[in-house]
Amino acid sequence: MSFDITPAVPLGRQLIQSYGDGRFTISDQTYDHPVIIFPEQTVVWQPGDLTVPTLEAFSSVFDTASPVDILLVGCGPVTLFIPPVFREMIKEKGVVLEPMDTGSACRTYNVLLTEERRVAAALVPV
Repeated sequence: MSFDITPAVPLGRQLIQSYGDGRFTISDQTYDHPVIIFPEQTVVWQPGDLTVPTLEAFSSVFDTASPVDILLVGCGPVTLFIPPVFREMIKEKGVVLEPMDTGSACRTYNVLLTEERRVAAALVPV
């Protein structure tokens, strides 16, 4: 006996199918640069130096028509320290910032997407 464990994702949602080798495959589209993925769309991201993040680098998160509650930051192969003052600035905008390595961010995004959570993931390729 086998069980189908394919996640139930509503039609039109952006699902991360693969990551690695410097690229992502998201809903059958390949990206070879940093991206911010929302449930409805994926956009190019220019993160700058993540050890000194700026609100400008994350502006598309706050400019989207569909607000998010959780922002996962896939920092690359390892989790980077995000300064508490920056995390607080993001929190003041109603968003919880969760830095992690890119692989963890991709997997976590997909789980939260299937739970229909208001999530976005800012991802640096690995």
